Amino acid sequence: MAPPAPAAPENSSHPNSPHTATVAGVPVDTRHWIGGQRVASASGATFTDHSPLDGAPLAEIARGGAEEARAAVAAAREAFPGWAATPPAERARLLHAVADGVEARIEDLAIVETTDNGALLRSHRRGVMPRVAHNLRYFADRLLTLAHDDFETRGHTNHVSWDPAGPAVLITPWNAPLMLASWKIGPALAAGSTVVLKPAEWTPLTASLFADIAHEAGLPAGVFNVVQGYGAEAGAPLVADPGVRRISFTGSVPTARRIAATAAERLVPCSFELGGKSPLLVFADADPELAADLAVEQFDNAGQVCLAATRILVEESARDAFLGHILDRVTKLTQGDPRDEATDVGPTIHPRHVERVDGFVRRALDAGAKAVIGGGPNTALGGNYYLPTLLTDVDQDSEIVQEEVFGPVLTLQTFPDGDEDEAVRLANDTRFGLAATLATGNRERADRVAARLVAGTVWVNCFFVRDLSAPFGGSRESGIGREGGDWSFDFYCDLKNTVTAPLGPPLPERSREPGEGWARHG
Repeated sequence: MAPPAPAAPENSSHPNSPHTATVAGVPVDTRHWIGGQRVASASGATFTDHSPLDGAPLAEIARGGAEEARAAVAAAREAFPGWAATPPAERARLLHAVADGVEARIEDLAIVETTDNGALLRSHRRGVMPRVAHNLRYFADRLLTLAHDDFETRGHTNHVSWDPAGPAVLITPWNAPLMLASWKIGPALAAGSTVVLKPAEWTPLTASLFADIAHEAGLPAGVFNVVQGYGAEAGAPLVADPGVRRISFTGSVPTARRIAATAAERLVPCSFELGGKSPLLVFADADPELAADLAVEQFDNAGQVCLAATRILVEESARDAFLGHILDRVTKLTQGDPRDEATDVGPTIHPRHVERVDGFVRRALDAGAKAVIGGGPNTALGGNYYLPTLLTDVDQDSEIVQEEVFGPVLTLQTFPDGDEDEAVRLANDTRFGLAATLATGNRERADRVAARLVAGTVWVNCFFVRDLSAPFGGSRESGIGREGGDWSFDFYCDLKNTVTAPLGPPLPERSREPGEGWARHG
């Protein structure tokens, strides 16, 4: 039997409420969502959320701190026993109901997120927001088939089960706010764990809309909570709370180190998806049109994609032709307002990020790099718009090659003809290992090279094809753990093995000498 629909939240969102901002015609509540209610910060503090489109202020957002963090974790803890005991079929039904709500509000979610983070509206409408609903549905359906075959050990039956772990804190980035959050929310809720989400302070708005959608779909109070604010003020007390049993974070390596140190005090498992400096290897036998398309695709979302193959490594004999194809394509890109259907590249997220990206480029140019494309802000558009940039004449050990820029900036290097060893060496020669992309027309080479690349995901003659059944994560400093498929359930649950003796007469008496049990069963 389905539970009764929850009561309307206290101080619910209304277009005329002082706690509501109207963003692109869509009312968005600016308070936290804790225990099934809208909650203003106890201190009354707020922070201003600005649009990257033009720098205009969008809303004054409730600024959470230790008190809101404690309240949200307490609400998640209180809701956990009931949610964990909810039959899988009912949890799956509710997740599908939330997905229905997302699909019903795709247009609202798309325009709000474009206004808040600057990504293309057409992408949000056609791909990103539908993917949010798909992510929820996938884990709802996978929950109902989650099983491990029983197996026998000398007549004893082993049965593996997944027990919900407890409250999970999810901390998500600003480059694809709701979609990346749904990669975590879906499996956590399906697994029977409860959630406290802290969205990035630069892009908090669609997380608030999602809380409304989840509530309207019937998700019980406290199962899903949202605390808004800065990492040091809201994120730090969330990950330090003794009631938290899982932490999943997508963001920078330095922040992950701080979270890991805090979590280590209580041995709380963490999942980290961190930075990348992924290579695109282009061999001379690759389809030149495809290789150029793959390269230009790295300017998607103004280069603000952790998986982006920003280091292009091309076989020497193919360099000039390859570069010509890229130049031809980039000249046809339209940079501008992401709400315009004709726009290919929008703004970067924030003036501080523009300064960061430009600092990398300026230092590279000062060190001898050459900008064959772009090389600075788009002065015609002003504000947060940075030109798609391709730098050549860069050294392997230079900052621009070794460090994540997270903007529309690519570098191009070459390797000697036929030298797979050098290609692989260059590809692997960073502290990261999130992804790699490979363009070649030779299947045997593709298999050889892919096997040697240090990366959580390798794409051969394609890019950003992600099936939720596949593991996703990084090697080295690009992360710890994997998301997707059963790997997600393994993280948000405690795996249990139940060993049952056969029914029948009691087993004969056995010696209780020390070590006897290990010898008999080990």
